[in-house]
Amino acid sequence: MVLTDEVSRFLRATGPEHTEVQAEMAAFADEHDFPNIGPESGAVLRLLARLADADTVFEFGSGFGYSASWFLRGGAERVILTEFDAEELDQGREFMREAGLADRCVFEEGNAMETVGRYDGPFDVVLVDHQKERYVDAFDAVRDKVAPGGVVAADNVMRGPIDFDALLAHAEGDEDTGGAIASANDQTRGIADYLEAVRDDPDFETAVLPVGSGLAVSTKAD
Repeated sequence: MVLTDEVSRFLRATGPEHTEVQAEMAAFADEHDFPNIGPESGAVLRLLARLADADTVFEFGSGFGYSASWFLRGGAERVILTEFDAEELDQGREFMREAGLADRCVFEEGNAMETVGRYDGPFDVVLVDHQKERYVDAFDAVRDKVAPGGVVAADNVMRGPIDFDALLAHAEGDEDTGGAIASANDQTRGIADYLEAVRDDPDFETAVLPVGSGLAVSTKAD
């Protein structure tokens, strides 16, 4: 758990309610034990789309469209959903049709890293939420395609298939436990490499938000 139970409940209680279709999506995720970002992080994605006045959003890993639904609620004109699993993408199409949002979606089946190469941008918002060890590759693929003032958000930087203790020690530069990151799993090292990449990039300003499973939000400077 990133936040205490009480704080998480407070964010949930004061945050936006699910739409009817989003509630169906959440129930579907629970039924199939499918991880999604949840309404707390969804509210942040909605806000990012609104603040960026988003025309185009690109997602690395869309599942069945839950995160895309939040970007669309934030006024995004178009969301490019990428998903390797054809059944999940088909489910996303069904949910979006039911919500009346399908005409603002582009559904791309296959490898997101190959898909992004077919788009020149600019992207106003990018969500990185696929294999953690490929986060840096995703950032490298889009950094020059992000519009000035645009945003790259990465999920699962504090919770998920990662060793948070090793990640924390690495971030703090703890000499005694710094070797923990070397023996951590690929996903943890991938998140560590990603956070270093976006923090060291002079064209981006990054902050980590402790909502959901942890969102790293990087804004491209004008």
